[in-house]
Amino acid sequence: MSKSNPDLSHSINALSLDIEDYFQVSAFENQCHPERWPSLQCRVEANVDRLLDTLDANSTLATFFILGWIAERYPALINKIAQAGHEIASHGYNHQRINLLSQHQFQEDIRSAKQLLEDLTGHEVKGYRAPSFSFSEQTPWTFDELLEAGYRYSSSINPVPHDLYGYSDAPRTPFHWDNGLLEIPVTTCELLGRRIPCAGGGYFRLYPYPLFKWLMQRASKQLDQPAVFYLHPWELDPEQPRIEGASLKSRFRHYINLHQTEPRLKRLLQDFNWGRMIDLNIVQKACNTQ
Repeated sequence: MSKSNPDLSHSINALSLDIEDYFQVSAFENQCHPERWPSLQCRVEANVDRLLDTLDANSTLATFFILGWIAERYPALINKIAQAGHEIASHGYNHQRINLLSQHQFQEDIRSAKQLLEDLTGHEVKGYRAPSFSFSEQTPWTFDELLEAGYRYSSSINPVPHDLYGYSDAPRTPFHWDNGLLEIPVTTCELLGRRIPCAGGGYFRLYPYPLFKWLMQRASKQLDQPAVFYLHPWELDPEQPRIEGASLKSRFRHYINLHQTEPRLKRLLQDFNWGRMIDLNIVQKACNTQ
């Protein structure tokens, strides 16, 4: 990877939403295999509608990284997101971690998702996020496959130690992979020589809100960069069905403080200035030069 540090616009922070349902998360991959998904209660439509209403009430646009599986079943929902002015980006098709796929399977996954989203919206899909930030040294072909598939940028790195994530020692600021593909890591804060995750997801629900806000503000100052935040629609849904048989760690990660997500999100939208990833200067530059 090339550790260049491109300039970003400081006018906005990047708000990203990973559109998947509660049974598609990596924490439950052993309990909810894809062949079971059609038989499970889908709640993504109602939860995305709640997100859209919240964003609209705060005059905020975001980037939606959408699973192809979701888009194929809820095309009207995808068009509703696009018509509201949000960026449509790809989260792959089946939310399978990249280390569990062959190169050919990954190629099919990212291309089918991109084509489906473009056919639905009539607009080019430029951004990609790997399921569970699962880029890793074991899958070096991912970057070439993304570039050849026509993606212009990726936001697939959460550079902290984690049992599911890859590249814990990757740069904390935007950089280019060796083939030129732009990578925008989600936000981390450094304290006492350690990287502290503070970009969203379970950490947003785990930390007290004042601490999360402080970490994000400190990280932005440390890095002299806008923050990059992420959230899932199922995190606004404390009434979602419970998955049986998952480990205590997986259940803790998934269910901790779900009832606090929506009020915290509303505070976050008021406390920071948010926008789409595609509107960051460095992303616009990458899209114009490829």
